[in-house]
Amino acid sequence: MFDDLRQESDSSPFFKEEEVEPLLDAKPQKRSRGGGFGFKFNDKFLGMTSFQRFVISIMLLMVVCIMGTMFLLVTGKILLPL
Repeated sequence: MFDDLRQESDSSPFFKEEEVEPLLDAKPQKRSRGGGFGFKFNDKFLGMTSFQRFVISIMLLMVVCIMGTMFLLVTGKILLPL
């Protein structure tokens, strides 16, 4: 039973490994001066530009502030001035 499974997995296209050719003519990369984490300041971090990261961080800040205010209102620590 397990022999048949092994033969089926060998013939399956999902388990075939691709051969990777080494890059023989690759040039050594220079060390970046931009930061200590191995990336330059003008590189795209997480696939986003700096403005996109700024907008995401502002949106995250707004969500945290709103959720914190809602939590304080629900627990009764602050009251609305009515």
